Amino acid sequence: MKYLYSILAFFTLLSCSKEVDDTLYKAYSPAKIDVNGGTWKSFILASPTDVAISVPKLVTDAAYLKEIDSLKTIVIPGLTAAQKKSVDFWGAGAVLRWNEIGRELAARYNVPPASNAAGVYPVPNAADPLADPKFPFANPPYTARALAYLSIAQYDALVAAWKYKYQYNRKAPSDVDAAIKPLLPSTGIPAYPSEEAVVAQASYVILFAMFPGEGPFLKEKLAEAKNSVIWAAKNVGSDVDAGAALGAGVAAKVMARAKTDGMSAANNQAIVPDLIARSTSLGFVNPWKSQESPARPPMLPNYGAVSMINFDRKTLESIRPVIPYLENTAEFKKDLAELNDIQKNQTREQAAIANYWADGPGSYTPPGHWHRYACDAGVAAKYSELRMARMLAYVGSALMDAGIACWETKYYYYSPRPQQFGLKTSVGLPNFPSYTSGHSTFSYAAATVLSSFFPENSAKYYGYAQDASDSRVYGLIHFRIDCTVGGQHGRLIGDFAVKRANADGAQ
Repeated sequence: MKYLYSILAFFTLLSCSKEVDDTLYKAYSPAKIDVNGGTWKSFILASPTDVAISVPKLVTDAAYLKEIDSLKTIVIPGLTAAQKKSVDFWGAGAVLRWNEIGRELAARYNVPPASNAAGVYPVPNAADPLADPKFPFANPPYTARALAYLSIAQYDALVAAWKYKYQYNRKAPSDVDAAIKPLLPSTGIPAYPSEEAVVAQASYVILFAMFPGEGPFLKEKLAEAKNSVIWAAKNVGSDVDAGAALGAGVAAKVMARAKTDGMSAANNQAIVPDLIARSTSLGFVNPWKSQESPARPPMLPNYGAVSMINFDRKTLESIRPVIPYLENTAEFKKDLAELNDIQKNQTREQAAIANYWADGPGSYTPPGHWHRYACDAGVAAKYSELRMARMLAYVGSALMDAGIACWETKYYYYSPRPQQFGLKTSVGLPNFPSYTSGHSTFSYAAATVLSSFFPENSAKYYGYAQDASDSRVYGLIHFRIDCTVGGQHGRLIGDFAVKRANADGAQ
């Protein structure tokens, strides 16, 4: 709880306007350029050379010198104020900015479908994404998965980029011609292929697949991102073209995995009767049911069958939390009494924590919340694009795995929510079973990964995770056991990502 007020003020500032957000991030020279980054182990690529790019022209070649001349005589003298602003924006970090865009889209599409006149909740249609209700409904599991694939594509593409950069070792334009004065800090990293273009193209492919109604918006951002490094005189056109080709190729391989991970069957409502029957057989007198009118179908009842990133199905089942307290046991009554006491005597601090961590409709959900913390930490550490993508890939994969494992647990037990026992909530009522808490599982998984990358901030991250977990009790959305066990589950899930990170060669 002690962490709430400082982070609340920080995020209030960030939410005021886009202009405020832009000023918080500035271009920097990375603390490490990670020369051996091309040897790091990737997530999807079997080898950093799985996607081939063209051999670059030498810096003495006439075609390359023509590109240099164009920078000096056309691009730099003709820069507009808008182009310089774009350079400043994208110069803060390509991985950072595309993660922001992913979170922005998640918030934009985090809108539950409303019921129609017939009392039916229409399902968003990927083939007609802008029809009502829009596709996707970017709920927490969807957002976790989208951001995970975004970060994994960025990371794998940058591992490949680093391999080619140091294989070909083509210098930046300003190192070839001293007359060129770039608008961004010099990094000492070879220019071919452009890392910004790699990230831009890979990010475009993933985000367009996840948010198919945003094609025009994403194309505009893609063009701006690729042009910005030319306007900054950081790269020539052939650097950018090679980066875009590499990013597209890697992203295609990542999407091939995404298309076969089981997400298409995540909302299979046909399995619900069997889930309820199992819950009853386990001893639940009142399995979860929608408290809305008309009753809303459960959200993503088969999401627990989606393929994990960092561990397999056998492991998922082995770490599934044990059955929660059953109704009318002494332990259940104790948890219910705690909620009744909070309902009658909720403090202002408890209400503030519940509201801050609500992350409901219109927000980028708990996974987005933790990606934001991760981005801020990477900037503070002055991570290279490659190292930033790596860190986000492990945070993102842990969050995706947390969502899958949590949802598998929720629908395995199908346990009731406090609202089925007379409790009211002011922070929104989730449309899925209670045990375990998604906020707790997501938050402890992310805190575990971030603590491994930034051990000096471990207490802070686990403090945030505990606040997020407590918020669901203070908001009367979860029983205490949902949150306690969800946090324990999240730590285990985060540990799998940490174990993988410790073996990827980047230490």
